[in-house]
Amino acid sequence: MINENFILQPLPPVQEIETIAILKQLSLSHRYLAELKGTSKTIPNESILINTLTLQEAKDSSEIENIITTHDDLYKENIFIDSKNPASKEVFNYARGLKLGFEIVRNEQLLLNKHILAIQKELLENNAGFRTQAGTKLVNSKGQTVYTPPQSANEVLDLMSNLEKFINDNEFSNLDPLIKMAIIHYQFESIHPFYDGNGRTGRIINILYLVLQGLLDIPILYLSRYITQNKAKYYQVLQDVRTKNDWEHLILYFLKSIEVTAKQTINLITEINDLMYNYKIDIQNQLPKIYSQDLINNLFRNPYTKIEFLEKELRINKRTAQNYLDKIAEFGFVEKIKVGKSNYYINSRLIKILMNE
Repeated sequence: MINENFILQPLPPVQEIETIAILKQLSLSHRYLAELKGTSKTIPNESILINTLTLQEAKDSSEIENIITTHDDLYKENIFIDSKNPASKEVFNYARGLKLGFEIVRNEQLLLNKHILAIQKELLENNAGFRTQAGTKLVNSKGQTVYTPPQSANEVLDLMSNLEKFINDNEFSNLDPLIKMAIIHYQFESIHPFYDGNGRTGRIINILYLVLQGLLDIPILYLSRYITQNKAKYYQVLQDVRTKNDWEHLILYFLKSIEVTAKQTINLITEINDLMYNYKIDIQNQLPKIYSQDLINNLFRNPYTKIEFLEKELRINKRTAQNYLDKIAEFGFVEKIKVGKSNYYINSRLIKILMNE
């Protein structure tokens, strides 16, 4: 149901929102988020997790908006092999936007509107920027209008300016950062500042805010799978703030998503770490002449790898790189696949972990 009299207000919310239920869930969410931050340090090269988990997040986030691709197409896109699936390009752009945002936050220690614009540009590959024309509305699957976001360009700019301050000024409110993340997400989605890509950009902001607050070192908590699995409730808690001023259930939803996703990601990283250790021991024993930690890192940073990647990362010539990969394939560590005139090599055991098989 749409509230015709609803007017989106600047942040922070005027009411007290740290209820007993929220504070209880907050403790659990922080506990598992801190454990995830520690677990991520067990992987020797951060780019392994950034590459693999960013692609997972890209796939799940895009799926919320019915942009569907397969893991196979996505990994092909990641190593610049034509997958014939237009959706994989959109998902790949999401991963690029997330990585761009991470580099900005890491270097600038800020997340400003100009950064959000740069991220959205990477997603959509256009310069449309913030909305300047009226007419945007959110409709449900039946075509019914459920929410009309701010329509005037000035109102969009004013609210985004307020949101920018709320994100970056920790003195602006004394709220816990996990509660703030939920509020930021609600406000961004309710402003709906872009013509397209608001959902994906908003989910990137979630991850980047956790990094900005030092709760994660790298962007590896991908909430989109939880949202996909609880999509109806996601849209309901957003709408209930607008129609009922119900902040509690919105915040509890996001705090629970952090707890659940952190647990899942801890398990995922542990499985990746165990598999890396097994590869390290087995390749050392079976192929000692070609073993190196850089080789192991390559096989896990790029689940689909190719000769050119090995050439560059190990600083070896093309023939040597091909020999290395062919040997590794011969011993069953990767699968060798031919596409056109090129070969690429799949770490199938890693992909099974990422696909949760």
